[in-house]
Amino acid sequence: MSIFKDKVLLITGGTGSFGNAVLRRFLDSDIKEIRIFSRDEKKQDDMRHHLQAAYPKVAQKVKFYIGNVRNRESVDVAMRNVDYVFAAAALKQVPSCEFFPMEATMTNVVGTNNVLLSAIEHGVKNVVVLSTDKAAYPINAMGISKALMEKVAIAKGRELGEGAGTTICCTRYGNVMASRGSVIPLWVEQIMAGKPITITDPNMTRFMMTLDDAVDLVIYAFTHGHNGDLFVQKAPAATLDVLAEALKQIYSKMDPAYGQTEVKVIGTRHGEKLYETLVTREEMAKAIDMGNYYRIPCDNRDLNYDKFFSEGNEDMSRIEDYHSHNTGRLDVEGMKEQLMRLRFIQEDLGLIPRAKARDIRSE
Repeated sequence: MSIFKDKVLLITGGTGSFGNAVLRRFLDSDIKEIRIFSRDEKKQDDMRHHLQAAYPKVAQKVKFYIGNVRNRESVDVAMRNVDYVFAAAALKQVPSCEFFPMEATMTNVVGTNNVLLSAIEHGVKNVVVLSTDKAAYPINAMGISKALMEKVAIAKGRELGEGAGTTICCTRYGNVMASRGSVIPLWVEQIMAGKPITITDPNMTRFMMTLDDAVDLVIYAFTHGHNGDLFVQKAPAATLDVLAEALKQIYSKMDPAYGQTEVKVIGTRHGEKLYETLVTREEMAKAIDMGNYYRIPCDNRDLNYDKFFSEGNEDMSRIEDYHSHNTGRLDVEGMKEQLMRLRFIQEDLGLIPRAKARDIRSE
């Protein structure tokens, strides 16, 4: 028996890559119902038909709710009788958030706050809010909005405190390989179309996680979290040139010409970092090492400002961030092993049956 037995789970932004990964994990479990809440009726219709074809015996467990996290009333409708919430709805494309920062703020900050208020009001037991490494030392609108989203969630958890009926915590993870709109599917499409791979900076590093890793992190936070906690999964990183070379070598098995694909350096995009930080130095000062994860408890100080100005941490100057330049670094062979965990690559190589249309290369 699992903790999800006979429970109702709501996933906001549930038609995205994370929602699809959660469905793969839980559909055959003893969970009672999974609610998919999103604003895109086309994606919901596609998901519904896929589930009916691929999982006919359990597809009825999934219920669909059209709505937007910006609209509290639509969130309230989906929240009734829910036990657990995974808050994944977000605007997360760096360029679009950079040009439309208020849209990012409305969805990522105000929308998440709506979900949290609704969950508390409806007696939801656990809420896990999904964040990103771009929230640590943010330099772009997407990261800034996600950082503020974390602050909102952590503040709500702090307000509720230990023993409350609702527990709210956050997860922060790095680059999720082959999530919708990410670079790996783009590069594969370029390779197979005979076009150059477009790299911003070959020395840029990113953490490398699969969607299954992201689901593992959320479940870990769900089962171990206290109100206001932030959880981070330790992960390897790779440079973009290693990632590109690994993809070329993998796809050369389909066609040797793919292994000769040109790499074209186009320069860093607006709002991009050379490396990503998963845990800041300030957070590392209080982080609890849980083995494969860091648990960062919330700051329970109140608004007594004397504590902020008269008490400090002498060790802070000796503490280092946890970022993609100083974590374990994958070589080409290690990167290939990570890439071979991706379903769409296994499908392309004919190792497993194709579950999606050929032109859909995301997890």
